[in-house]
Amino acid sequence: MHRSAAARAVGMTRGARATTPAWLWIPASLALLFCAGPVAALLLNVPFASLGALLSAPEARTALLLSVTTSVGSTLICVVLGLPLAVLFSKLAGPWMQVLRGILLIPLVLSPVVSGIALLYFWGRQGLAGRFLESAGLGVGYSPAAVLIVQVFVSLPFFVVASLSSLRAVDHDLEMAAATSGAGPTAILRYITVPLALPGIIVGALLAFARSLGEYGATITFAGSIEGRTRTLPLQIELSLNSNQPEIALGICLILISLYLLLLAVARLGVGLLVPR
Repeated sequence: MHRSAAARAVGMTRGARATTPAWLWIPASLALLFCAGPVAALLLNVPFASLGALLSAPEARTALLLSVTTSVGSTLICVVLGLPLAVLFSKLAGPWMQVLRGILLIPLVLSPVVSGIALLYFWGRQGLAGRFLESAGLGVGYSPAAVLIVQVFVSLPFFVVASLSSLRAVDHDLEMAAATSGAGPTAILRYITVPLALPGIIVGALLAFARSLGEYGATITFAGSIEGRTRTLPLQIELSLNSNQPEIALGICLILISLYLLLLAVARLGVGLLVPR
């Protein structure tokens, strides 16, 4: 009776209750505890009484503005560059495509410090591409452009993977029917493929934004921590902790958590409007 009541409380159907072992709740609860416990402890220590003053501090507002603007910019770049790549990955096959997918996923598994060093050797003043930019007076080191480059590097795979799953689910027969009716590839992509895959594309964009917003290790390695130029919210948290200002760090943590919750709400709302129930 107790098991049935608990199952109904979390919205399990009769079929799910009949096929789901009750012992799964034990490891599942521990998994949730591992994820939710630290976040709850952080929120319990946030000094809400002085939160307004902490969040209105110039360094916090500057870091917030820089983080949001660069994350929006890097997300747009991820969509513009990543969507064509995801479409090609969904259409083409073969060993070379597997190699290219593996290359794309490298930033997902690299240590943040390794990512920063790799970016330094490519985009830095003496890097493969950076030396040409420097000679043209377009160096990106220690600038908001460097933050954008880092964010695109770490976020692009998230966008492509999420979009790819949605693009692969598009009915190929529907695309071929449009092609045999005289529609060109670009028209099919615009009016059939992308609209049908839009929920996954939106989720991918929000994942890219969230990843950009939380980037820390590669940013400090490649772009440094310069107030107003490269010091994003995660870097400001680290600086506040090192400066013995944990209250400011906790306040900025609350900003990040609030932004993430807002992203989840937007993702749920956007996908819910696009996917018929």
